[in-house]
Amino acid sequence: MSPLAKLLERLEGVRQTGPGRWIAKCPAHDDRGPSLSIREIDDGTILVNDFAGCGAVDVMAAVGLELKDLFPERPTDHRRKPARAALDALDVLACLATEGQVLAIAANDIAEGRPISPSDADRIAQAAGRIRSAWGTTHEHH
Repeated sequence: MSPLAKLLERLEGVRQTGPGRWIAKCPAHDDRGPSLSIREIDDGTILVNDFAGCGAVDVMAAVGLELKDLFPERPTDHRRKPARAALDALDVLACLATEGQVLAIAANDIAEGRPISPSDADRIAQAAGRIRSAWGTTHEHH
């Protein structure tokens, strides 16, 4: 079984967003919507990014894997510098669409005078944080 297949089968809410791209619920925190972006780049390396801020180590540990499982087996060449791959705009947009829905629902509740519970307020803050994180992730690559 490929490393990608092994990872994807251990995640919940997996949805393919394009060739070599998926989103899923992050296993490292109580993720109500998909915040985890998974991408397989040309050399077979798997990139994971949780827009809620969980680190790749925590994500992989939560599914019983290690960081080394994200990389294809290849001979070691100490002279080669690792390439840094940017997140695809579709991955970022998929996360933003979910977080936008959360904020739209909250805005509607506020407009209609419904009280916001502490857990709803936490989720609204989380949505705002994910949007800021998405901006920072895409902004640093341009």
